[in-house]
Amino acid sequence: MDSEGTYDGQATRTGRVPRPAPPAEPPPKPRHAPAVGAGSGYGAGQGFADWLRTPRNQAGPGIWAFGYVPRAEEEPEAGSGRSLISGAVISALACVLVWSLMRNEYIPYWTLPLKLFTPDGWWAPFTGAPVKGTGGEVAQPLYELLFDAALLYGFGRLGAWAAAWRRLVVVRGRLVQAGVTAVACLITIWLVAHYSLPVRLVVYPFLPLVPGDPDGNNSTMTQADTVVTVLIVLAFLWPALRRPAGKAPAGGRGVPTVEPNRAEPGSPADPVLWPEVRDAGLPEVAERLGGEVRGGGMNDVDYARIRRAWETVRADPTRLSAFADAVRDKGAAACVHPSGDRDLPVRAARHDLLARQVLLGTVEDGERNPYARRGTGLALGPDVLGTSLLAVGPSGSGKTARLVRPVVESLALQALAGQAAVIAVGAAGSRLGPDEAYDIVVRVGDPDSVHDLDLYGGTGDCDEAAALLAEALVADVPGTDVRRAATALAQLLGPFRAAHGRFPAVPELRELLDGVPTAVTSLRQALEGAGQQAMLRELDARERQYGAHGDPGPALADRIALLDRPAFAGFFDTTGRGRPFSLRALEHPVRVRVDLPERGHADASRMLARLLLAQFNASAAARADRSLFAFLALDDASHTLTPETVRGLQRLRSANAGVLLALRSLDDVPEALRTPLLGAVGCRMAFSGVTTWDGQRFAEAWGTEWVETRDVTHRTVFADQPLTRAIHAFRKMVTGKAVTTDAVTVRQVERERWSASELAHAVPPGCAVLSLTSIRGERAAPLLLRLAGTG
Repeated sequence: MDSEGTYDGQATRTGRVPRPAPPAEPPPKPRHAPAVGAGSGYGAGQGFADWLRTPRNQAGPGIWAFGYVPRAEEEPEAGSGRSLISGAVISALACVLVWSLMRNEYIPYWTLPLKLFTPDGWWAPFTGAPVKGTGGEVAQPLYELLFDAALLYGFGRLGAWAAAWRRLVVVRGRLVQAGVTAVACLITIWLVAHYSLPVRLVVYPFLPLVPGDPDGNNSTMTQADTVVTVLIVLAFLWPALRRPAGKAPAGGRGVPTVEPNRAEPGSPADPVLWPEVRDAGLPEVAERLGGEVRGGGMNDVDYARIRRAWETVRADPTRLSAFADAVRDKGAAACVHPSGDRDLPVRAARHDLLARQVLLGTVEDGERNPYARRGTGLALGPDVLGTSLLAVGPSGSGKTARLVRPVVESLALQALAGQAAVIAVGAAGSRLGPDEAYDIVVRVGDPDSVHDLDLYGGTGDCDEAAALLAEALVADVPGTDVRRAATALAQLLGPFRAAHGRFPAVPELRELLDGVPTAVTSLRQALEGAGQQAMLRELDARERQYGAHGDPGPALADRIALLDRPAFAGFFDTTGRGRPFSLRALEHPVRVRVDLPERGHADASRMLARLLLAQFNASAAARADRSLFAFLALDDASHTLTPETVRGLQRLRSANAGVLLALRSLDDVPEALRTPLLGAVGCRMAFSGVTTWDGQRFAEAWGTEWVETRDVTHRTVFADQPLTRAIHAFRKMVTGKAVTTDAVTVRQVERERWSASELAHAVPPGCAVLSLTSIRGERAAPLLLRLAGTG
């Protein structure tokens, strides 16, 4: 078994998915070496095995799952550094004062609990001192030590010593942390040495002293002092030895992050050992795969692809032996993609194929974002792209480089792993990746293009082909009924296919729509010769409509004429001489890029983009096997949306498919469709520089939330006493401000999550506001995101 048909091409018109013809001098391509650098799938300096062992925490939609550590849901009460220092110092001084009063017996009865619960014989009758040779010699210092510990704990909680330590010491690095720890350790050793902390008095009674041998006792006590000192030093070093110094999260909150638990090498859960394959009774196959990982012969695409193949084996156990044979023969190259590629020639973003995510950027650490999401990575995968994504931003805001290209690249990698099929549509030169990263590159209008575009979407149903073509041709023409246009087209496509066994080419369809007598007569004669009476009635109905009021034929002919140009000669061929690409190939992990001639033929490009979107909606929903995630990315969706395609977007979620629509402005969408469009997509993204009227649409879609507001009212203080008035006058002379009191009113109010003005003016360059919805219905509130590649 190489792929057992799982990744083989599907027959279209030429019997298989067309692939680009090899160039005369094919450049060398990496086959299995993992990519490195900024676009690597692994962390900086991280090996592939460590990358596999890193846990993925799918904590919510859009969270970069690789090594994610959840944060607290709510932000802890923030205090200034000055307030933390003053609180810690004041509480420490108070602790020393209470401790001093206790040690000097200015606080009476503090030892009363000890004497109430111990025998009276342990204490002298009048002084209350412990009697030698009794348990009082141990009980009193132990009680004092516990009392001291309780004082430290209580005043430490009162003065927030732990928060002060994290926010004032830990965040300043290891050197400052080590210095403060050393000072605290020396102070503790000094207090213990001078019996201010009764640690030695607790230890000495348990020492094995020798009677009548003072030198031996002193030696034993000296050794005990050394042991106590070492234990104190270890107690201060233990937090640092237990884990690395914490790294403060963005914003200087000072909360150390903890490294997530990794799978231990050699453990039963170690993914490097392929435990699921081993448990299935294939230890030699698991050993071969593990050897490929350890030896560097496998990359992330190989791992994801073989895991995908293993999932098909679990679904169909009859493939088990073929899978085992393929792995034994080819190792990491088993079940390879039909193109033979095991990686992309270049990566422009960071990907995690185990979680099927691409890192888009980092959530800004600011008040506009929920505390739990601040500073975390934001990633996109099929779980959120399956609800479709609408991105709006002016030219130069980064839609192509920072959104469309990374998403398309991620889906292309997943296609190599047998998990997805992706189609990227953009203007020629849109920089959606090199040609070598795709199986099929369709350059409409380029005579050197290896592949053609199937105008009818690969369907054999005349009514379906007519409906899709009518949607692309006249759906944006005011006053034109798309259903009547589809009927008119079907009245021509059906007879032509019945007569010639194929659909008409562009010039032939234009002549029939224009009602050219020779073309209609020729078609009638062919139908009569074939005995197609039903189709003759269809053709008669079309002839009766020629020239009638409301006939959609002229509008269809004018639009199809945009494709009947010399630049498109040889394209949209239906005779079988070309290599047309059809969207019916979505049942296979195919990577396709369609370049539209936007510069010289803008109207034709928009019409073709509408056609591809309509065909994608129909083909994705009609797939028999929906295990592959199908995705269409429109780098410029201007004037491509129609009422039917917007309705089709809502059906893609259940078909395991999605669409990315990039717009410069919502003005490029008919006004009646703007609100339905924002409601049809689950993910909405507003880039920096959107207009206020576009921002208003997003603000309405994102709704409102309840927030807590604080209103502060300043009131001037008028003193009655002469001395108080003099003090207030002096203070006003020094500060220049009158003495006031503050009245604070806290209220719960409902406000927009993002207002139109904030979206237009408060989003920094290189940033965007993104809301996400997963296919399971989970939602992420609009987040201010700093896109990858921006400072």
